[in-house]
Amino acid sequence: MKTHRPSIRRSLLLRLIVPLLAVNLIGGSLVYWLAWTPAQIAFDQSLSETCWALSTRLTKQSGNIDVDLPTSVEQVLRVDHFNTIYLVIRNQSNQTLAGDKDFPNTEVPLKFDEPYFQNGAMRGEEIRIASIKFMIGDEPVVIHAAETLKKRNAIQLRILFALILVEGSITALLLGVAWMAVTNGLLPLNKIQADLNQRNFDELSAISVEENAIELDAVVTAINRLLHKIEIGAITQQEFLATIAHQLRTPLAGLKAQLEWLQDKYANEVNTARSVDLMMMSTERMIRQTNQLLSLARAEPSKFERKRLEPVFLDKIVADSIHSFLGAADRKLIDLGFDLDPVQISGDAFLLRDLVENLIDNAITYTPEHGVVTVRTQVSQGMAVFSVEDNGPGIPEAERESIFHRHYRINESIADRTIGNGIGLAIVSDIVKDHAARIIIGDTPGGGTIFTVLFNQYSE
Repeated sequence: MKTHRPSIRRSLLLRLIVPLLAVNLIGGSLVYWLAWTPAQIAFDQSLSETCWALSTRLTKQSGNIDVDLPTSVEQVLRVDHFNTIYLVIRNQSNQTLAGDKDFPNTEVPLKFDEPYFQNGAMRGEEIRIASIKFMIGDEPVVIHAAETLKKRNAIQLRILFALILVEGSITALLLGVAWMAVTNGLLPLNKIQADLNQRNFDELSAISVEENAIELDAVVTAINRLLHKIEIGAITQQEFLATIAHQLRTPLAGLKAQLEWLQDKYANEVNTARSVDLMMMSTERMIRQTNQLLSLARAEPSKFERKRLEPVFLDKIVADSIHSFLGAADRKLIDLGFDLDPVQISGDAFLLRDLVENLIDNAITYTPEHGVVTVRTQVSQGMAVFSVEDNGPGIPEAERESIFHRHYRINESIADRTIGNGIGLAIVSDIVKDHAARIIIGDTPGGGTIFTVLFNQYSE
């Protein structure tokens, strides 16, 4: 069963939006009350004024209540373009003295000269009734004035419609403000995420606490503590690899010497010579992998010390290294050429030799038989340039960032799977970082690949 993961954004939005909507609803109700109540009072006041106007037409003569209500006056009191107006005058015995005889019986006000309002129905319509009790002479008289609710309902609908528009706009604005506030509030977390995403897998430096929000101090501190533990583990691992590789070199060198002696001794015995040759190949592969591990540990950027850099001629390092690959190139009938211009840089000769050998070895490994590999050193646009060009299968754009990751191999169907361990280009990447250099992968016109490393020239 799938469960919803907790979300800070969702939690913050709920904590903000629900109270804001509740306050907005309360505010809307208050606005409606403040708008509708005065309108209701004004309508009721108009009805009560009608009652007061009718009271001026009453007198008591000869013991009877006289109603002086000409038709013209009554018509004026009843004029309304929207509502129907009803009038009635009744004595204390509830007898109708004037007006609409079918006016419904209603509650009689208890106090004199004070309007009393109530709702009722007349002729199938709801009405609003204003009733005032007057003392005419010595006899109480009640005047009722009523109107239908068409005008009131129209005004009420207008108020509601305007209020809905206003409240809808305010609600949308509040939702937008809440969303922006939460989004902006989470930006510091996004900044930390972006910082971590942009890092290489081996970049374990601490996140700056001062550059982030105070509220994230605990999170940043915890991340930094974890990064420190990982860094310690990585250093320990590198030291372990370096120690193991160093310890393996001596017995492997002795084993190789013994196998060389056996090769000479049993050169004429076919079966024995073949077994010795196979053991020699395995031993050389183990020696190469051991050297690669030692190079990887030695080139680790976090352990590299800039004081190890000194003036070196890169072309001489390349010239010394390239001779060891002539045999491998001959076995695959590869034309291994070089064009070396004098180039001086500030570097570590041992690491630079590893860089050169790994790039040349990579080119020979992935170049098919009868291919061409060309190694160059030159000065171009003020930079010292070392390049290795081949006419192999090339490297797809999508893989060019991944090839420098440890144990990643390019199209294993092309290369000899028994050669290398997938860390050669990772070593190259570390050495490039150690020398503040830059490596570029490009395509050659024939469909191959060219690795170009750009160094700063040595300057005293």
